[in-house]
Amino acid sequence: MFETLTLAFDLDGTLVDTAPDLIAAANHVLVSQALAPVAAEDIRDQISFGARAMITKALGLRRTERSVVEVDALLAVFLKHYEANIAVHSRPFPHVVELLAAYRRRGCRLAVCTNKREGLSRLLLGELGMLELFDAVAGRDTFPVHKPDPDHLLGAIRLAGGARAHAVMVGDSDTDIATARAASVPSIAVTFGYTDVPVHDLGPTAIIDDYRQFDATLAQVLARRTGTGA
Repeated sequence: MFETLTLAFDLDGTLVDTAPDLIAAANHVLVSQALAPVAAEDIRDQISFGARAMITKALGLRRTERSVVEVDALLAVFLKHYEANIAVHSRPFPHVVELLAAYRRRGCRLAVCTNKREGLSRLLLGELGMLELFDAVAGRDTFPVHKPDPDHLLGAIRLAGGARAHAVMVGDSDTDIATARAASVPSIAVTFGYTDVPVHDLGPTAIIDDYRQFDATLAQVLARRTGTGA
């Protein structure tokens, strides 16, 4: 069974708690504009929408607006700082590295499907010693489309050598769940990510609060898909 299975994971908020370094980059942007930093909890829920959304939210909290061109320039400031400080405080979520290694030993294909740029994704995973666990890394710039377009997920599955009919998406946000649904791939949502809406309200196939629940939950998802269980 595992030899045909592909597990596709979102990155930020699903595999790795990247919030501290992403928020630090957003605050670096504010400081560069002579603005005071914002509290982490005030922009954490914007992480799943990307760096531009974080910058816009942070500026709004400081009652400051910038033009599209100016935000583009600030995005470049954000990305330069983030790339140089990508794994200062970011860490894998508890038990996920052991989980990935176990599924790889069983012959499962593993992919990353993230709206983070591919280069930054590979850099982060490399810094954390996780890159070699994956058969494929598909970022927002890997294909002409990105999540929530289903072809991003389907492309990641193909890059890993898998097939849609034997794949499961693991994520933390509406974007991940909607992408999986559009691709006709079941989804497992984690509750500890960066969504601005509780994942229970988003309709994933299954939900976990901890990666120690993953094995049993995945078994239920696969049984439901094949019609061999409830």
